[in-house]
Amino acid sequence: MKKLTIIFAAFLLLASFKPEGLKVGDKAADFKLKNIDGKMVGLSDYKDSKGVILVFTCNHCPFAKKYEDRVIALDKKYKSLGFPVVAVNPNDVSEVPEDSYDNMQKRAKEKGFGFPYLVDETQATARTYGATRTPHVYVLQNVKGTYTVKYIGAIDDNSDDAKAVKEKYVESAVDALLAGKEVSTNSTKAIGCTIKWKKA
Repeated sequence: MKKLTIIFAAFLLLASFKPEGLKVGDKAADFKLKNIDGKMVGLSDYKDSKGVILVFTCNHCPFAKKYEDRVIALDKKYKSLGFPVVAVNPNDVSEVPEDSYDNMQKRAKEKGFGFPYLVDETQATARTYGATRTPHVYVLQNVKGTYTVKYIGAIDDNSDDAKAVKEKYVESAVDALLAGKEVSTNSTKAIGCTIKWKKA
């Protein structure tokens, strides 16, 4: 009988468990993280923007590398339209030294990043948003200073070949928001390396 009680209690606990992270339609959480130039950057710095393309990414992941040029292109296309890119590196550098702050600075310089590349040292921002992979994208819309999550997932449908892409999920989401429409595909599966979490 005691075993049954324990099993039932465990079942109730699992049933009531809510996975971490934001969902489409949720209010986006603000943050203040250190940029590669040493300055602190957060959503509140973009109060005059129509939104933000928030990309959790890193230096070492092959998928993140494949998407770097596409992230740069997104920023170039949408920054002037009010949707700049903000990139965040959430990885534990003790597990992947290639993702260190110094290497972030080098990578950004090599690639010519025109957007902030922030370090999430505590990993609190990645956990709050529910990011699990690099890259993992959140399109946030700003309405009167309140950011709302409008899209979560992959950048497009082909990580291997940019020329073979058929569905540009992030572009479609931002284009819809700029046109005052609802995002038709507001969630996809993020494809990339798993975030390297700090061990408790």
